Amino acid sequence: MGHIGPMKKTILLIAISFLTVPLVAHAQDQRPPRLTTVTEERYRLQPGDVLEIQYRYSPEFNQTVTVQPDGYITLEVGGDLKVAGMTVDQTRQAILKKASTRLQDPIATIILKEFQKPYFVVAGEVAQPGKIEMRERVTAIQAIMLAGGMKESAKSSQVVVFRKINSDIAEVKLLNLKTIRRTSDLENDLTLQPGDMVFVPRDKISKIERFMRLASVAAFMAPKL
Repeated sequence: MGHIGPMKKTILLIAISFLTVPLVAHAQDQRPPRLTTVTEERYRLQPGDVLEIQYRYSPEFNQTVTVQPDGYITLEVGGDLKVAGMTVDQTRQAILKKASTRLQDPIATIILKEFQKPYFVVAGEVAQPGKIEMRERVTAIQAIMLAGGMKESAKSSQVVVFRKINSDIAEVKLLNLKTIRRTSDLENDLTLQPGDMVFVPRDKISKIERFMRLASVAAFMAPKL
């Protein structure tokens, strides 16, 4: 594979950390994806988020907790609780359920003190590959533009989006952006979700799995980085 430069190593590490997922199926999907929109749903907790828990009638149990890499927090009242993927209100309800085993009719306030800013990653044949903060709705082609645009060597008809659909599995979407002539032409574009990774290949992709595990993704991307 030859020498991999610092920037290429960084993108590869991002890909590896993003997709630690098992192989669940083999299917080639060359059809354009259906356009999905970003709903205005509540923020869902992620590892690294910091919560402050305040009990109205039992302040001695107040605490500040950090969501661990496995998605759990450890409560003074109730022990370990998995909160990754929950909204703050869902977390409050789960904490109250745990606390009710020791406290009578507990009332608690949950404050999100620190949170992970949503982002997406653009890698491959773009001018400025890397991690980009998601400040507003963005499509795949807009993400590529934010990364400096495609290089002349890019295979724009086979842009790949890796999307994490739960804690174990990531879905692979294949886009044909060659026909995109203006931002409003969304027939073959895709609205990104936080954590999506857009990969612009250099060569034609003959086959790609619909769902991929880490080893498959690393082997798929490494030769092209």
